[in-house]
Amino acid sequence: MRLDEYARYDAVGLRDLIRGGEVTAAEVEQAAREAIEVANAELNGLALPVFEPALDRSRDPDAPFAGVPFLIKDSGPVAAGVPFFLGSRAVPGVVMPHDSELMARFRAAGLVTLGLTTAPEMAINFATESVKYGITRNPWDPERGVGGSSGGAAALVAAGAVPIAHATDGAGSIRVPASACGLVGLKPTRGRTPCGPDLGESFFGISYNFALTRTVRDTAYLLDAVSGPAPGDKYGAPTPLRPYAAEPGADVPPLRIGVTTRAWSGVAVDPEVAGAAAAVAGLLGELGHRVDEASPVVDWESVLDGLVPEVVSFVAAPLLGAPRPPDPAKLEAVTRQILHDVHAVTALDLIAAFDAHNRVSRSVGAFFADHDLLITPTLGQLPPPHGTLDFDDPKHSVRGWLETIFAYGPFTALFNVTGQPAISLPLGHSADGLPIGVQLVAPFGREDTLLRVAALLEQALPWHDRVPPTFVGGR
Repeated sequence: MRLDEYARYDAVGLRDLIRGGEVTAAEVEQAAREAIEVANAELNGLALPVFEPALDRSRDPDAPFAGVPFLIKDSGPVAAGVPFFLGSRAVPGVVMPHDSELMARFRAAGLVTLGLTTAPEMAINFATESVKYGITRNPWDPERGVGGSSGGAAALVAAGAVPIAHATDGAGSIRVPASACGLVGLKPTRGRTPCGPDLGESFFGISYNFALTRTVRDTAYLLDAVSGPAPGDKYGAPTPLRPYAAEPGADVPPLRIGVTTRAWSGVAVDPEVAGAAAAVAGLLGELGHRVDEASPVVDWESVLDGLVPEVVSFVAAPLLGAPRPPDPAKLEAVTRQILHDVHAVTALDLIAAFDAHNRVSRSVGAFFADHDLLITPTLGQLPPPHGTLDFDDPKHSVRGWLETIFAYGPFTALFNVTGQPAISLPLGHSADGLPIGVQLVAPFGREDTLLRVAALLEQALPWHDRVPPTFVGGR
């Protein structure tokens, strides 16, 4: 299978070729291996060499993604026997004896896992430029940031190396790189995908596992394959009325849509970024939906007040609980500050943080009593030059660091706190050709609405033929 042919197919398209006998799974895997090597040489999106052989998976030819190439993220132990580093020189390679529940579902879906993608240290940066791995480059402009924390995954999917890759989102880490790299990035509803068996909840219920794709249908089919609670899960999202794969292309009834391009923190938003979101809202208005300038009432200080002790506690706990404490000299500056600050965090601080976030969640939930959808930019700025978001800069306090990354991406973290599903779609481009993501947010549990509207926009403003300069299939 030629690279130019392979790279143009999405995951469902490759699956259908294999099912129809037009290519074999082995031929697709060989093309993927070549594509990953070619793209990684330009972008530095792999944390380890390509797996040889691929990880075990279901060989059922009817599995929903049988034979489709796939990558997993260096964000914590996911697959049995695969070392994870959390993007840090201080983590020697954690190996678990068993899969996470989500990894077991990836295997059961037939996905062919071929590698581990780069992430920033501790996955708390909107840039993927760790000291351990170096800079992961944006396929649209190698001098610009790829986003984070699922940056390696985004770079390699955007470059056509694989059609789909595992990603996580604790404050925007699926949606931010989706915007920076021109991809589809869904953060599901809280409880939609499992985080066990080793975690009862990930980052106090603020972090979500899913994937990055190039098409809405791939997102829908994968959600069908991996969603649903596991036994003992703390959270569970409402059961969908029908398969998510049925939503793209389905009729979209008239919706009540709010749009805002103003950041709740008050930071400036780039006019090109704001203009892309406004244009999408205008198009939906022309298609018959009721669109008004509206936003949830958000106490941004309460969002930050809650996140600071939560970040400190969640990041520090596994490091301090490890058999060997991490070597501070091998940690980046913000992680060192986290380990310093954790000793001052009390149980009462965490209770106050949870209370602050509960208040924010009530306010945002009230907005969706009157609206079916919210449109915002995904990011506040275009992808910045490398080094702009420097996690190893000792001047940052933990709160100061969060303020820095949220000045770049001010629209995503709110919905990690509140739990609604949110998706970034590549619906705009800057004058210089950089992708601009637009975020759609739906009420709790309504991924069906997101997927219907996303597919409508994919048809109205198609992005499939726009590929970056670094694309293994050629331009």
